[in-house]
Amino acid sequence: MNNTPATPPSETLAGFAALLRDHGLSVGIAEQQAMLNAAMTLGAVNEQRLHAAWRAIACHNAREWRLWPDLFTRYWHPHKLKGGVRVSGQTRPSRDLRQAVQQMHEQLDSAQQPPSQTKPAPQTAGDMPGTGLEDQSVGTTPRAQGGASRTEPLQQRDGQMWLPQELAALRLLARQITARLRPRPTRRWRSAQPGRRLDLRQTLRRSVAWGGEPLAPGWQVQRKEPPRLFILADVSRSMESHAPLFLRIARAFAVEAQARVFVFHTRLAEVTPLMQRDSSAVQEKVNAVTAGFGAGTRIANSLNEFARVHARAQLSRSARIWVMSDGFDTDEPGHLATALAALRAHGARITWFHPTREIPAAAALRGARAHIDRFIPLASVADLVAARQILH
Repeated sequence: MNNTPATPPSETLAGFAALLRDHGLSVGIAEQQAMLNAAMTLGAVNEQRLHAAWRAIACHNAREWRLWPDLFTRYWHPHKLKGGVRVSGQTRPSRDLRQAVQQMHEQLDSAQQPPSQTKPAPQTAGDMPGTGLEDQSVGTTPRAQGGASRTEPLQQRDGQMWLPQELAALRLLARQITARLRPRPTRRWRSAQPGRRLDLRQTLRRSVAWGGEPLAPGWQVQRKEPPRLFILADVSRSMESHAPLFLRIARAFAVEAQARVFVFHTRLAEVTPLMQRDSSAVQEKVNAVTAGFGAGTRIANSLNEFARVHARAQLSRSARIWVMSDGFDTDEPGHLATALAALRAHGARITWFHPTREIPAAAALRGARAHIDRFIPLASVADLVAARQILH
Protein backbone atom coordinates (compact mmCIF):
# COMPACT_ATOMS: atom_id res chain seq x y z
CA MET A 1 0.00 0.00 0.00
CA ASN A 2 1.32 3.43 -0.91
CA ASN A 3 1.37 5.72 2.14
CA THR A 4 2.88 8.68 0.26
CA PRO A 5 0.66 11.73 0.79
CA ALA A 6 -1.10 12.94 -2.32
CA THR A 7 0.19 16.11 -3.86
CA PRO A 8 -2.44 18.91 -4.11
CA PRO A 9 -3.58 19.11 -7.75
CA SER A 10 -2.82 22.80 -8.11
CA GLU A 11 0.75 22.17 -6.95
CA THR A 12 0.98 19.23 -9.36
CA LEU A 13 -0.07 21.52 -12.21
CA ALA A 14 2.43 24.13 -10.98
CA GLY A 15 5.15 21.49 -11.11
CA PHE A 16 4.18 20.67 -14.68
CA ALA A 17 4.32 24.37 -15.55
CA ALA A 18 7.78 24.61 -13.97
CA LEU A 19 8.97 21.73 -16.15
CA LEU A 20 7.65 23.54 -19.24
CA ARG A 21 9.45 26.75 -18.23
CA ASP A 22 12.69 24.83 -17.71
CA HIS A 23 12.54 23.86 -21.38
CA GLY A 24 11.86 27.37 -22.69
CA LEU A 25 8.05 27.50 -22.82
CA SER A 26 6.52 30.79 -21.66
CA VAL A 27 4.07 29.45 -19.09
CA GLY A 28 3.17 32.05 -16.48
CA ILE A 29 0.31 32.61 -14.07
CA ALA A 30 -2.18 33.36 -16.86
CA GLU A 31 -1.33 30.15 -18.72
CA GLN A 32 -1.53 28.10 -15.50
CA GLN A 33 -4.96 29.56 -14.76
CA ALA A 34 -6.11 28.79 -18.30
CA MET A 35 -4.86 25.21 -17.99
CA LEU A 36 -6.62 24.86 -14.66
CA ASN A 37 -9.88 26.15 -16.17
CA ALA A 38 -9.53 23.73 -19.09
CA ALA A 39 -9.06 20.84 -16.69
CA MET A 40 -12.15 21.87 -14.71
CA THR A 41 -14.20 22.16 -17.89
CA LEU A 42 -13.09 19.06 -19.80
CA GLY A 43 -12.31 16.73 -16.95
CA ALA A 44 -9.91 13.80 -17.27
CA VAL A 45 -12.28 11.25 -18.82
CA ASN A 46 -10.89 12.03 -22.26
CA GLU A 47 -7.21 12.77 -21.71
CA GLN A 48 -6.63 13.48 -25.41
CA ARG A 49 -8.95 16.50 -25.31
CA LEU A 50 -7.23 17.87 -22.22
CA HIS A 51 -3.83 17.17 -23.79
CA ALA A 52 -4.82 19.16 -26.92
CA ALA A 53 -6.27 22.05 -24.90
CA TRP A 54 -3.18 22.41 -22.72
CA ARG A 55 -0.94 22.18 -25.77
CA ALA A 56 -2.78 25.05 -27.44
CA ILE A 57 -2.41 27.15 -24.29
CA ALA A 58 1.28 26.52 -23.57
CA CYS A 59 2.83 26.28 -27.05
CA HIS A 60 3.51 29.45 -29.02
CA ASN A 61 5.74 28.29 -31.87
CA ALA A 62 6.69 25.21 -33.88
CA ARG A 63 9.60 24.26 -31.62
CA GLU A 64 7.41 24.23 -28.51
CA TRP A 65 4.70 22.33 -30.38
CA ARG A 66 7.17 19.56 -31.26
CA LEU A 67 8.61 19.50 -27.74
CA TRP A 68 5.24 19.22 -26.00
CA PRO A 69 4.45 15.44 -26.34
CA ASP A 70 7.76 14.43 -24.74
CA LEU A 71 7.34 16.88 -21.82
CA PHE A 72 3.74 15.82 -21.24
CA THR A 73 4.69 12.15 -21.15
CA ARG A 74 7.75 12.80 -19.01
CA TYR A 75 5.70 14.47 -16.29
CA TRP A 76 2.35 12.66 -16.33
CA HIS A 77 3.41 9.20 -17.57
CA PRO A 78 7.08 8.75 -16.62
CA HIS A 79 6.63 4.96 -16.61
CA LYS A 80 6.23 5.08 -20.40
CA LEU A 81 9.70 6.52 -20.93
CA LYS A 82 12.51 4.16 -21.83
CA GLY A 83 16.06 4.55 -20.69
CA GLY A 84 15.26 6.87 -17.78
CA VAL A 85 17.45 6.64 -14.70
CA ARG A 86 16.64 8.10 -11.30
CA VAL A 87 19.76 9.72 -9.89
CA SER A 88 18.46 11.97 -7.14
CA GLY A 89 17.58 9.23 -4.66
CA GLN A 90 14.36 11.06 -3.77
CA THR A 91 10.87 9.68 -4.10
CA ARG A 92 7.93 11.68 -5.39
CA PRO A 93 4.21 11.16 -5.03
CA SER A 94 2.66 9.59 -8.10
CA ARG A 95 1.34 12.00 -10.72
CA ASP A 96 -2.00 10.76 -11.98
CA LEU A 97 -3.69 13.21 -14.35
CA ARG A 98 -7.17 11.81 -13.86
CA GLN A 99 -6.85 11.82 -10.07
CA ALA A 100 -5.50 15.37 -10.08
CA VAL A 101 -8.40 16.66 -12.17
CA GLN A 102 -10.87 14.80 -9.95
CA GLN A 103 -9.39 16.51 -6.89
CA MET A 104 -9.76 19.86 -8.65
CA HIS A 105 -13.46 19.20 -9.07
CA GLU A 106 -13.78 18.21 -5.42
CA GLN A 107 -12.06 21.43 -4.36
CA LEU A 108 -14.41 23.42 -6.58
CA ASP A 109 -17.41 21.74 -4.97
CA SER A 110 -16.08 22.46 -1.48
CA ALA A 111 -15.44 26.09 -2.43
CA GLN A 112 -19.14 26.48 -3.19
CA GLN A 113 -20.13 25.44 0.37
CA PRO A 114 -20.75 28.00 3.17
CA PRO A 115 -17.64 29.76 4.45
CA SER A 116 -17.69 27.85 7.73
CA GLN A 117 -17.22 24.56 5.90
CA THR A 118 -14.61 25.61 3.41
CA LYS A 119 -10.90 24.98 3.64
CA PRO A 120 -8.23 27.25 2.24
CA ALA A 121 -7.31 26.18 -1.27
CA PRO A 122 -3.68 25.27 -1.83
CA GLN A 123 -1.63 28.00 -3.41
CA THR A 124 0.10 27.62 -6.71
CA ALA A 125 3.78 28.32 -7.17
CA GLY A 126 3.05 31.78 -8.52
CA ASP A 127 0.78 32.71 -5.60
CA MET A 128 2.98 31.79 -2.64
CA PRO A 129 4.19 34.77 -0.60
CA GLY A 130 7.87 35.38 -0.11
CA THR A 131 7.91 34.23 3.52
CA GLY A 132 8.67 30.54 3.12
CA LEU A 133 11.62 28.34 3.92
CA GLU A 134 13.74 29.80 1.15
CA ASP A 135 13.65 33.24 2.81
CA GLN A 136 14.91 31.69 6.04
CA SER A 137 17.76 29.96 4.25
CA VAL A 138 19.08 33.02 2.43
CA GLY A 139 19.04 35.52 5.23
CA THR A 140 17.73 38.95 4.34
CA THR A 141 17.25 38.38 0.62
CA PRO A 142 13.52 39.11 0.00
CA ARG A 143 12.97 36.26 -2.46
CA ALA A 144 9.80 34.23 -2.67
CA GLN A 145 9.63 30.48 -2.33
CA GLY A 146 7.36 30.16 -5.35
CA GLY A 147 6.95 32.82 -8.03
CA ALA A 148 6.00 36.00 -6.14
CA SER A 149 8.72 38.30 -4.90
CA ARG A 150 9.18 41.85 -3.70
CA THR A 151 12.34 42.29 -5.78
CA GLU A 152 13.01 42.46 -9.48
CA PRO A 153 13.49 38.80 -10.53
CA LEU A 154 16.32 39.51 -12.95
CA GLN A 155 18.38 41.32 -10.33
CA GLN A 156 18.40 38.31 -7.98
CA ARG A 157 19.03 35.51 -10.48
CA ASP A 158 22.01 33.36 -9.65
CA GLY A 159 22.02 29.60 -10.26
CA GLN A 160 18.29 28.98 -10.56
CA MET A 161 16.02 28.62 -13.57
CA TRP A 162 15.61 31.64 -15.82
CA LEU A 163 12.52 32.49 -17.86
CA PRO A 164 12.94 33.38 -21.56
CA GLN A 165 11.97 37.01 -20.98
CA GLU A 166 14.63 37.31 -18.27
CA LEU A 167 17.26 35.90 -20.59
CA ALA A 168 16.16 38.45 -23.20
CA ALA A 169 16.57 41.24 -20.62
CA LEU A 170 20.08 39.97 -19.84
CA ARG A 171 20.94 40.03 -23.54
CA LEU A 172 19.66 43.62 -23.73
CA LEU A 173 21.95 44.55 -20.85
CA ALA A 174 24.87 42.87 -22.64
CA ARG A 175 24.00 44.82 -25.79
CA GLN A 176 24.09 48.09 -23.86
CA ILE A 177 27.46 47.28 -22.31
CA THR A 178 28.85 46.18 -25.69
CA ALA A 179 27.85 49.54 -27.19
CA ARG A 180 30.03 51.26 -24.55
CA LEU A 181 33.16 49.28 -25.42
CA ARG A 182 35.35 51.80 -27.19
CA PRO A 183 36.42 50.77 -30.71
CA ARG A 184 40.07 51.16 -31.64
CA PRO A 185 40.95 53.25 -34.73
CA THR A 186 43.13 51.52 -37.31
CA ARG A 187 45.38 52.76 -40.12
CA ARG A 188 42.86 51.80 -42.77
CA TRP A 189 40.13 53.95 -44.26
CA ARG A 190 36.73 53.08 -45.71
CA SER A 191 34.32 54.87 -48.06
CA ALA A 192 31.68 56.96 -46.33
CA GLN A 193 29.43 59.92 -47.18
CA PRO A 194 30.19 62.35 -45.64
CA GLY A 195 33.77 61.63 -44.68
CA ARG A 196 36.96 63.22 -43.39
CA ARG A 197 39.43 62.47 -46.22
CA LEU A 198 39.04 62.74 -49.98
CA ASP A 199 38.91 59.38 -51.75
CA LEU A 200 40.89 60.25 -54.87
CA ARG A 201 40.31 56.98 -56.72
CA GLN A 202 36.53 57.09 -56.20
CA THR A 203 36.45 60.77 -57.17
CA LEU A 204 38.24 60.11 -60.48
CA ARG A 205 35.89 57.26 -61.33
CA ARG A 206 32.83 59.42 -60.72
CA SER A 207 34.26 62.31 -62.75
CA VAL A 208 33.98 60.24 -65.95
CA ALA A 209 30.22 60.79 -65.95
CA TRP A 210 30.80 64.54 -65.73
CA GLY A 211 33.35 64.89 -68.55
CA GLY A 212 36.33 64.73 -66.21
CA GLU A 213 35.00 67.34 -63.79
CA PRO A 214 35.18 66.22 -60.07
CA LEU A 215 31.58 67.22 -59.35
CA ALA A 216 30.83 64.14 -57.22
CA PRO A 217 33.80 63.64 -54.87
CA GLY A 218 34.18 60.51 -52.77
CA TRP A 219 35.11 60.59 -49.09
CA GLN A 220 36.61 58.26 -46.53
CA VAL A 221 36.56 57.82 -42.75
CA GLN A 222 39.04 55.99 -40.57
CA ARG A 223 38.10 52.36 -39.98
CA LYS A 224 37.56 51.34 -36.37
CA GLU A 225 37.60 47.83 -34.97
CA PRO A 226 35.40 46.84 -32.03
CA PRO A 227 37.28 45.42 -29.04
CA ARG A 228 37.82 41.68 -29.08
CA LEU A 229 36.21 40.34 -25.89
CA PHE A 230 37.40 37.18 -24.12
CA ILE A 231 35.56 35.78 -21.08
CA LEU A 232 37.24 33.19 -18.85
CA ALA A 233 34.89 31.69 -16.23
CA ASP A 234 36.12 29.71 -13.24
CA VAL A 235 34.04 26.52 -12.80
CA SER A 236 36.09 24.88 -10.07
CA ARG A 237 34.61 23.50 -6.87
CA SER A 238 34.96 26.79 -4.97
CA MET A 239 32.91 28.53 -7.70
CA GLU A 240 30.19 25.90 -7.97
CA SER A 241 27.40 28.18 -6.74
CA HIS A 242 28.49 31.13 -8.92
CA ALA A 243 29.43 29.40 -12.19
CA PRO A 244 25.82 29.19 -13.54
CA LEU A 245 25.42 32.97 -13.24
CA PHE A 246 28.81 33.60 -14.86
CA LEU A 247 27.99 31.28 -17.75
CA ARG A 248 24.62 32.93 -18.38
CA ILE A 249 26.29 36.34 -18.50
CA ALA A 250 29.03 34.93 -20.75
CA ARG A 251 26.41 33.49 -23.09
CA ALA A 252 24.70 36.88 -23.40
CA PHE A 253 28.00 38.50 -24.45
CA ALA A 254 28.83 35.59 -26.76
CA VAL A 255 25.61 36.35 -28.64
CA GLU A 256 25.64 40.16 -28.50
CA ALA A 257 29.38 40.95 -28.63
CA GLN A 258 30.70 37.82 -30.38
CA ALA A 259 32.82 37.18 -27.31
CA ARG A 260 34.91 34.04 -27.04
CA VAL A 261 34.05 32.13 -23.87
CA PHE A 262 36.35 29.76 -21.97
CA VAL A 263 35.86 27.75 -18.79
CA PHE A 264 38.68 26.52 -16.60
CA HIS A 265 39.47 24.60 -13.46
CA THR A 266 42.65 22.50 -13.69
CA ARG A 267 42.54 22.89 -17.48
CA LEU A 268 41.07 25.28 -20.03
CA ALA A 269 38.30 24.59 -22.57
CA GLU A 270 36.60 26.87 -25.09
CA VAL A 271 32.79 26.71 -25.09
CA THR A 272 32.00 29.53 -27.52
CA PRO A 273 30.04 27.34 -30.01
CA LEU A 274 27.91 25.99 -27.18
CA MET A 275 27.18 29.48 -25.85
CA GLN A 276 26.26 30.85 -29.28
CA ARG A 277 23.90 28.02 -30.17
CA ASP A 278 20.34 29.31 -30.56
CA SER A 279 18.33 27.32 -28.05
CA SER A 280 15.97 28.16 -25.20
CA ALA A 281 17.12 25.27 -22.97
CA VAL A 282 19.77 27.39 -21.26
CA GLN A 283 19.72 25.27 -18.10
CA GLU A 284 20.70 22.18 -20.06
CA LYS A 285 23.56 24.13 -21.65
CA VAL A 286 24.89 25.22 -18.29
CA ASN A 287 24.67 21.67 -16.96
CA ALA A 288 26.53 20.38 -20.01
CA VAL A 289 29.28 22.97 -19.64
CA THR A 290 29.90 22.29 -15.95
CA ALA A 291 29.66 18.48 -16.26
CA GLY A 292 32.93 16.88 -15.24
CA PHE A 293 34.27 20.06 -13.65
CA GLY A 294 34.55 20.88 -9.97
CA ALA A 295 38.16 19.98 -9.18
CA GLY A 296 40.88 22.37 -8.06
CA THR A 297 41.91 25.57 -9.80
CA ARG A 298 45.00 26.32 -11.87
CA ILE A 299 44.40 29.89 -12.98
CA ALA A 300 47.96 30.71 -14.01
CA ASN A 301 48.32 27.55 -16.08
CA SER A 302 44.95 28.21 -17.76
CA LEU A 303 45.89 31.80 -18.62
CA ASN A 304 49.18 30.64 -20.12
CA GLU A 305 47.37 28.09 -22.27
CA PHE A 306 44.86 30.76 -23.31
CA ALA A 307 47.65 33.12 -24.42
CA ARG A 308 49.80 30.52 -26.18
CA VAL A 309 47.19 28.33 -27.88
CA HIS A 310 43.75 29.91 -28.15
CA ALA A 311 44.22 33.68 -28.54
CA ARG A 312 47.80 34.13 -29.59
CA ALA A 313 46.94 35.88 -32.88
CA GLN A 314 44.10 37.99 -31.41
CA LEU A 315 45.72 39.58 -28.40
CA SER A 316 46.30 43.26 -29.07
CA ARG A 317 45.52 46.68 -27.65
CA SER A 318 41.86 46.19 -28.57
CA ALA A 319 41.54 42.95 -26.58
CA ARG A 320 39.41 42.90 -23.43
CA ILE A 321 39.92 39.95 -21.08
CA TRP A 322 37.28 39.33 -18.40
CA VAL A 323 38.27 36.79 -15.75
CA MET A 324 35.44 35.58 -13.50
CA SER A 325 36.94 33.88 -10.47
CA ASP A 326 37.51 34.09 -6.72
CA GLY A 327 41.27 34.09 -7.33
CA PHE A 328 42.14 30.96 -5.35
CA ASP A 329 44.89 29.25 -7.34
CA THR A 330 46.70 25.97 -6.68
CA ASP A 331 49.66 27.06 -8.82
CA GLU A 332 52.57 28.86 -7.20
CA PRO A 333 51.46 32.36 -6.03
CA GLY A 334 53.93 34.16 -8.29
CA HIS A 335 52.82 32.32 -11.45
CA LEU A 336 49.55 34.25 -11.72
CA ALA A 337 51.34 37.61 -11.82
CA THR A 338 53.65 36.29 -14.55
CA ALA A 339 50.74 35.03 -16.64
CA LEU A 340 48.84 38.32 -16.33
CA ALA A 341 51.96 40.32 -17.16
CA ALA A 342 52.32 38.32 -20.38
CA LEU A 343 48.76 39.21 -21.36
CA ARG A 344 49.34 42.87 -20.56
CA ALA A 345 52.47 42.83 -22.73
CA HIS A 346 50.21 42.34 -25.75
CA GLY A 347 48.26 45.47 -24.79
CA ALA A 348 45.17 43.63 -23.52
CA ARG A 349 43.07 45.18 -20.75
CA ILE A 350 42.16 42.81 -17.92
CA THR A 351 39.04 43.06 -15.75
CA TRP A 352 38.62 40.67 -12.82
CA PHE A 353 35.07 39.83 -11.71
CA HIS A 354 34.84 38.32 -8.23
CA PRO A 355 31.73 36.95 -6.42
CA THR A 356 32.44 38.74 -3.12
CA ARG A 357 31.88 42.31 -1.98
CA GLU A 358 35.57 42.82 -1.28
CA ILE A 359 38.50 41.84 -3.49
CA PRO A 360 39.43 38.22 -2.66
CA ALA A 361 42.33 37.84 -0.30
CA ALA A 362 43.99 34.97 -2.17
CA ALA A 363 47.79 35.16 -2.07
CA ALA A 364 48.13 34.75 -5.84
CA LEU A 365 45.68 37.56 -6.51
CA ARG A 366 47.31 39.93 -4.02
CA GLY A 367 50.59 39.63 -5.87
CA ALA A 368 48.97 40.16 -9.28
CA ARG A 369 46.89 43.27 -8.61
CA ALA A 370 49.31 45.53 -10.46
CA HIS A 371 48.54 43.72 -13.73
CA ILE A 372 44.73 43.98 -13.44
CA ASP A 373 42.99 47.13 -14.66
CA ARG A 374 39.94 46.87 -12.43
CA PHE A 375 38.16 44.61 -9.97
CA ILE A 376 34.36 44.34 -10.14
CA PRO A 377 32.09 42.42 -7.74
CA LEU A 378 29.68 40.12 -9.56
CA ALA A 379 27.34 38.15 -7.31
CA SER A 380 24.12 38.98 -9.20
CA VAL A 381 22.88 40.71 -12.33
CA ALA A 382 22.38 43.85 -10.24
CA ASP A 383 26.17 44.08 -9.88
CA LEU A 384 26.55 43.91 -13.65
CA VAL A 385 23.98 46.70 -14.05
CA ALA A 386 25.92 48.84 -11.58
CA ALA A 387 29.20 48.17 -13.41
CA ARG A 388 28.05 48.98 -16.94
CA GLN A 389 29.15 52.62 -16.59
CA ILE A 390 32.80 51.64 -16.05
CA LEU A 391 33.02 48.82 -18.58
CA HIS A 392 34.50 50.38 -21.69
